Amino acid sequence: MSVAAAADCAPPERPFLPQSREDIREYADLLRSDFEGYIADIQEYFRCLDAERQRAFQEAREVSEDYGKLVELLE
Repeated sequence: MSVAAAADCAPPERPFLPQSREDIREYADLLRSDFEGYIADIQEYFRCLDAERQRAFQEAREVSEDYGKLVELLE
């Protein structure tokens, strides 16, 4: 994953839940769909964050190795 791709890890919007029971009943199918979509999207978001975390650790390891080489060359 490139740094640009990692920047695409955007959290999904929290689904709206009406306060009124009547509205909830009236829009039940739409609300259910919104909540199910959110659950799928948040799982994808977590996968994206996990991939970014892995990429960042690998980069930090490489930078640390490069720094070690720099220190050796300067001694």
